[in-house]
Amino acid sequence: MRRLFGLLAALSALAISGSAAAQGLPVRIDQATRVTLSAPARDVVIGNPSVADVTIIDGRNLLVMGKAYGVTNLVVLDARGRTILDRQIIVSASDDGRVSFYRGPDVYNYACSPRCERTPMPGERDTGQGVYGQWAGPYTDYPERARGAAAAAKEDSPE
Repeated sequence: MRRLFGLLAALSALAISGSAAAQGLPVRIDQATRVTLSAPARDVVIGNPSVADVTIIDGRNLLVMGKAYGVTNLVVLDARGRTILDRQIIVSASDDGRVSFYRGPDVYNYACSPRCERTPMPGERDTGQGVYGQWAGPYTDYPERARGAAAAAKEDSPE
């Protein structure tokens, strides 16, 4: 009977750890999230470096930076090539201090702290008045700016 309870407890722990590993890691755009590893890392790979980037602090700590809206993955391997971590990275905007104003089919997003300022988000449409266009530039050209920053960082890094 004890063996049966021990086996059930082990299977429960395995199921819980498996579901925890399958969870996504939310990262806010233009912000970093710390990831602590269970073992020292040898190799760290980001599936789509246009969406997120990773900085290795030391063997057991990483910083994941959200660069563009989207989903990618992070895979970390140890010295033997075994997978330490395999997580989906979800880069999105922060909901903190954000207000959305709906007027018919149109949505207007604002960041409020302490006062509100217009911050267009992906999916908003221009009402034909050019209002969105004046705000959208920093968001629509974000992937291009991220690629430019990555290229500049490569040029500046010592080889």
